[in-house]
Amino acid sequence: MPSLIVEPPNTQCFIMDRDDRKRNKNIGKNFMCRLQCMFSHSSSSESRLSLEDTQQWSQSLEKILLKQYYGLATFRNFLKSEYSDENIEFWLTCEDYKKIKSSFRMSSRAKKIYEQFIKAESPKEINIDYHTREQIKRNVKTPTMHCFDDAQKIVYGLMERDSYPRFLRSDIYRTLLESLAADAMKG
Repeated sequence: MPSLIVEPPNTQCFIMDRDDRKRNKNIGKNFMCRLQCMFSHSSSSESRLSLEDTQQWSQSLEKILLKQYYGLATFRNFLKSEYSDENIEFWLTCEDYKKIKSSFRMSSRAKKIYEQFIKAESPKEINIDYHTREQIKRNVKTPTMHCFDDAQKIVYGLMERDSYPRFLRSDIYRTLLESLAADAMKG
């Protein structure tokens, strides 16, 4: 009868943690390579990603979402790597929705947003309370540009308190900062 070798649980956890760190570091490096390829095609200096811009992302989530194209792309990729990009997708969809002028188009788009993000068990269901979900269900019947505002505020708060701090600690963000700092030191 073959003997069964059992490793102590903490050794296994250490191996898994080390492997996770290595994988996350590689994700960060791979993402940095993709970013450099994306950004190297731009010729003007103001459209290039700078260390200063990247450092500003740590000031607030708003700096990433509203002020920085590259910050948004990086944050989005981080969320995708964690399989939690429904919040940013919903938030961005709401921002686009608010720009709609046609009432017919607004009605059609509101229904799509509801089906995709709000409805229970929808493909990209966001984490909102029952009351807000029911209010939106009623609002979608006669939509206005503000019918998703409450859910959008909730989602922004979730990203600000949960995803954003994790992003700042992530290997993706740290590797990007380190690489840009090294480039700045070179010249």
